[in-house]
Amino acid sequence: SLKFSFLADCPYFAKAELLADYLQINLPNFKVHKITQHPDKWEVRVFNSQWLHDICEKNGWKHKRSPIVWRELLDRGGKGLLLGGYNDFMEHAQHYYGITSDMLSEQMLKIAEENLQTHIEIEKEEEYIKSLINPLQVWISSASAPACYNLIPLLANGEVFGMATEVSIHLLDSNHYKEILHGIVMEAQDLAFPLLRSVSMHTELDDAFVQADIVILLDDILLQHKIPSLEDCIRQVTEQCKVYGSLIEKNANSRVKVIVSGKTFVNLRALMIMTFAPSIDSLNIIAMAMFLESAAKAMLARKLNMNSAVKDVIVWGNISGNSYIDLSKAKVYRYDSAIWGPPNFSRHLLDMIYDSNWVRSEFASVLSSLSSREHHCLGMSAAHVIATVLRYWYQDSPPGEIVSVGILSEGQFCIPEGIFFSMPVRFQDGNWEVITETKINEETQEILKHLAHDLIQVMSLSI
Repeated sequence: SLKFSFLADCPYFAKAELLADYLQINLPNFKVHKITQHPDKWEVRVFNSQWLHDICEKNGWKHKRSPIVWRELLDRGGKGLLLGGYNDFMEHAQHYYGITSDMLSEQMLKIAEENLQTHIEIEKEEEYIKSLINPLQVWISSASAPACYNLIPLLANGEVFGMATEVSIHLLDSNHYKEILHGIVMEAQDLAFPLLRSVSMHTELDDAFVQADIVILLDDILLQHKIPSLEDCIRQVTEQCKVYGSLIEKNANSRVKVIVSGKTFVNLRALMIMTFAPSIDSLNIIAMAMFLESAAKAMLARKLNMNSAVKDVIVWGNISGNSYIDLSKAKVYRYDSAIWGPPNFSRHLLDMIYDSNWVRSEFASVLSSLSSREHHCLGMSAAHVIATVLRYWYQDSPPGEIVSVGILSEGQFCIPEGIFFSMPVRFQDGNWEVITETKINEETQEILKHLAHDLIQVMSLSI
């Protein structure tokens, strides 16, 4: 197999191409593969590119002028053998096959011009076809946070939005983190995911969330600054949400989906975003509670000495403050015991954990520390749960499974209207709905009443 990489308007290739095509027609095992480059991109894209560097380094070649010709010996594992440029190929054809080309210079120039025109037309057609595929525009704020670094591969590999959906990822942060953003962009580009149309960095707020289909707001207040009082912290959160909300209102698509994540005032931030982006449907703004939900499931699974197969744990209330982990509906699947059943066979979790003191003390204490703002993580769990919720939003949650999400209350479960409150939902057909058929006892209802009161108190400090 013979391969050429060449300038589209290279007259020497025009002559070499004619000879190569003749050999391919007349020799049954002779194959030619041509790689065309536009003249404007030859120096920049080829010989200063990772492509040329890798191929030359791999094979120990040195070459700079058009065309570059090499053989790939398919019967010897595909190892490349550099022939060189135009003169080298002509000598090779003369020596091995006794054939040469007598094309005149005038003909060479004419064919080179035709090659260039064909190349330009092909490029235009490819760009047009590419433009017909509108990628999802995903914006991530506080993109220097570890969660963003772990999230990008999950968004770009096709599992979240489907294998037919391309994505363009926009990383937003302050100019102080410009170098970090630049490094993340380079690494994301090196991954070369087929569905990742582009990844870009942004440090100017005026351009934030332009044409956004999805906005992921990561926590970035207390990670960067020590704020002396609760009132000061809430004031700074409110000011930031005012900026973000106004920009989402101004620049994002009207049906944008907004995910508020992080460790500080998640419910309040979701409410503030809704307040300052009034045209965005409140159903498209959610606060992430799955981090607590997943942590609870993992802790319960460890208690039972089993792999994570705990489902239907409900997180009620203030995700990053006072919350309640409700185990009354929780189920255990694939538990190794004397009773076995098909894969969908489950048992009530509280029937399997006999240590009620552990549930009330150690379990509650650890989860309380997770929801506090002092808790730190490297972002892997946060990235995983954000990707999971997005996958459910676009491809439905598993049938019958409960998912905890912070949403705007409309009075469900006697929770006051107008506050963001974590409660059980299901995702279906690109939307979510509250699982209102969930039954709660008087004790749980009283807990929800206190949680709602605490959230209203926090809200009052933001006014």
